[in-house]
Amino acid sequence: MFTSAALLKDITINRSAATKALTLLTTLLLAGALTGVLTGCDAAAQAATHAANKVAEAVREAPPSGNSGESSVSPADVATALAQLETIPVKGRAPKTGYTREEFGPAWADVDRNGCDTRNDILARDLDGETFKPGTQNCVVVTGTLADKYTGTTIDFVRGNTTSSAVQIDHLVALSDAWQKGAQQLSAEQRRQLANDPLNLMAADGPTNSAKGDKDAATWLPPNKAFRCEYVARQTAVKANYSLWVTQAERDAIAGILAACS
Repeated sequence: MFTSAALLKDITINRSAATKALTLLTTLLLAGALTGVLTGCDAAAQAATHAANKVAEAVREAPPSGNSGESSVSPADVATALAQLETIPVKGRAPKTGYTREEFGPAWADVDRNGCDTRNDILARDLDGETFKPGTQNCVVVTGTLADKYTGTTIDFVRGNTTSSAVQIDHLVALSDAWQKGAQQLSAEQRRQLANDPLNLMAADGPTNSAKGDKDAATWLPPNKAFRCEYVARQTAVKANYSLWVTQAERDAIAGILAACS
């Protein structure tokens, strides 16, 4: 999923090219630049801030989570994730004191100022056959089909007061978990970027996402075992990019899953 060769192979240009053509490689490179904001000197931070602002531009353009319930992680991706895992500090979980969703900015902000909030951006990215509310410039997603990676099932999405929750947008690294593992030390803007980073977002089965809550890889994994390698690889990338840490149990769980990936 994360190598350039695999990404180029999987690109398809269709009606949603404006939202689905850019590869996840772009997101990773931009998120990598964000690390300079977190750790670099002033000159590097200024350059990285410019690059980090472009993370928002990738929200609509990053690839969908997939067209099946299966993972697309390659051996090279696994090696990259294991290398990243080695760079992530191992610490205990900090107190949850002070955490609120608002610490990460408004929920589903329009970070790229394209007129669409992040929830609709990710729905447009991850759903197949999506339709939009007329007059919204292809922004508000009304219907679509999700090949859910958490469960390996197919879910029909229909916007409505009683139906929208069937598909939720999950933060692979839950914001509460991030708060307890380093995000308290980030700036408000860095937390806003984390909450809206397409690498950390995925449309998912609503009940399964609710069951996950703010659990980390040591206490919750997707029921669909075929997705677990990609799941922990993406979590590892997010934590490395935003200078977050892992607990010992979480690190052991991630390392164990990655070691078993083909």
